[in-house]
Amino acid sequence: MTSPGLLALPWDRALREWDATEVPLRDIPVGPSRHLVRFVETDGQLWALKQLPERIATKEYTVLRQLESMGLPAVRAAGLVVQPKAERDEFGRDEDTAILVTHYLSQSWQYRRLFMRLPPNRPKHRARLLDAMASLLVELHRHGVFWGDCSLANTLFSRDGQVLQAWFVDAETSEVHPQLSDGQRQYDLDILVENVAGGMMDMVARLEDQAALAGNPDRPHTDNPDRPHTDNPDRPHTDNPDQPAADNPDQPATDGPDLDDTLLEEARGVAARYQALWDAVHTEPMFNFADRYRIEGQIRRLEDLGFVVDEIALQPVEDGADRLRLRVAVGDRRFHAEHLRKVAGMEVGEGQASILLGDLRAYQDRLRRETGQDVSESDAAIRWLNRVVRPGMRRAHEAVGGLGSPIQAYCDLLEVRWILSERAGSDVGDTVALAALTRGGPTDSAARMAVADAATGQLPKLTETLLAKLSEESTDRSPDSP
Repeated sequence: MTSPGLLALPWDRALREWDATEVPLRDIPVGPSRHLVRFVETDGQLWALKQLPERIATKEYTVLRQLESMGLPAVRAAGLVVQPKAERDEFGRDEDTAILVTHYLSQSWQYRRLFMRLPPNRPKHRARLLDAMASLLVELHRHGVFWGDCSLANTLFSRDGQVLQAWFVDAETSEVHPQLSDGQRQYDLDILVENVAGGMMDMVARLEDQAALAGNPDRPHTDNPDRPHTDNPDRPHTDNPDQPAADNPDQPATDGPDLDDTLLEEARGVAARYQALWDAVHTEPMFNFADRYRIEGQIRRLEDLGFVVDEIALQPVEDGADRLRLRVAVGDRRFHAEHLRKVAGMEVGEGQASILLGDLRAYQDRLRRETGQDVSESDAAIRWLNRVVRPGMRRAHEAVGGLGSPIQAYCDLLEVRWILSERAGSDVGDTVALAALTRGGPTDSAARMAVADAATGQLPKLTETLLAKLSEESTDRSPDSP
């Protein structure tokens, strides 16, 4: 740790004894934890501090540093402070303690926030979250990381294009090995399914409690969208029932028992999501020597999933004449992100890069048609960044009231524009898409998940002034004249 503000904190005292009048503590929601977690802001940065026994803290710090070196999606360890005074454990024994310091993961949130802000009868949003969990576990296992306590509560989420990125948070029970056995992987997966189911049921209970407080015990989700929410500071209010943060009373509610069954079935489905992705990476297809063209198809499928193909090997099958077995070694899951970085110099998530590359290629094709000349991807990228992306980011970010990042807002704009254009049978343009984005976007669109990026307070409301301003600023995206 090199932050002067961090070094000046009272590390000689137990974390629970830190006084907010003396220490720049910040009140940030935190999920269930075996140990005390507090947040401080120093030198313009937020830090997460967790006090736990020295032995466990040292292990967690080591694992987090290993994960960082492997480029895995996990919180970054900043330091470990071994405290001079021993603490009494639950059995009354003296135990050396330490405080683990990690970088606060900005623009991330817990699963509860998404579930509490969207109606429960929207399974597509839950599917995105469960896909993210399965994807994270596959990535950890590919790199020899045994989690040991896979759960929604031990994970943070952030938006990445039309998907969610899950982040590994709690490494107290984790181990790093050269390779995991099938038994270790299955054990982790079984724990994940069980804990996801438990997390889902916890959310049902919360929703039922919320409905009961609203005076409607038969309705297990949200409450009256016509009044501010002062009893739940983690849920923003909106005056517009079509806004994503409020449930539309015209939408059908899902009763408690049916919702229980649905969520349990979805939790069990995490195992299938994990296995499908694991098989896609580790399958070794066999084909005839004359069908070598299928190699390209297999590589493209992996690249579509975001994996960088590092190495391929063709080996003859011992008991098959003219039969070959394809073995593919894949690296990081940043194929599209790396490509976009090379051609446009943009540092974005893999999900965002996949969307942005599609937009870039569409712009490149349009340039070719209008100029009648070939345009390289790098030349198109320069114009695309200046004429399309940067102004589009500004307008889209304003349309969502500054929620999340500008690049994510632009990805949401592209998604909403595509959905509305598909419905209309023609391109609706940015003005219409921006107006729809301001209202939250189509019902099941990934753009609806922007509510999870909102801090405590009111979500942006659609006003005539804002619509007029967006309409005035928004122009049809066209390439510069040759």
